[in-house]
Amino acid sequence: MPFEPINPPQFPTPIAPYSAGAKAGNTVYVSGVLALGEGGAVLHVGDASAQTRHVLEVIKTTVEAAGGTMADIAMNHIFLKDLDDYAAFNAVYAEYFPGNKPARYCIKCDLVKPDCLVEIASVAHLG
Repeated sequence: MPFEPINPPQFPTPIAPYSAGAKAGNTVYVSGVLALGEGGAVLHVGDASAQTRHVLEVIKTTVEAAGGTMADIAMNHIFLKDLDDYAAFNAVYAEYFPGNKPARYCIKCDLVKPDCLVEIASVAHLG
């Protein structure tokens, strides 16, 4: 089955060769999202809560561009640079998933840019 790239026009140019999302049938795959602005500049340096909010807003925009909502997200792949940010991350994350909670995992690891604290990739099932 072919897929449709999802690239909302308001997003900055990606820092690598990828699409923000891909829709195949009723499934939307959202690429790993970092708190990046134009030219790959890291946003909200040192603030895990603000980076989490930015990342989730980008995911929300991508899923909506594919015809879905945050309630359609079934799985989140979460990467944190420092587990000391886990509580701050979860406080913001809970705002975006107030109803049924998607499945998820969380891994502590280095991210592609040293000032990035949070990365999330998502899978949504529409309708």
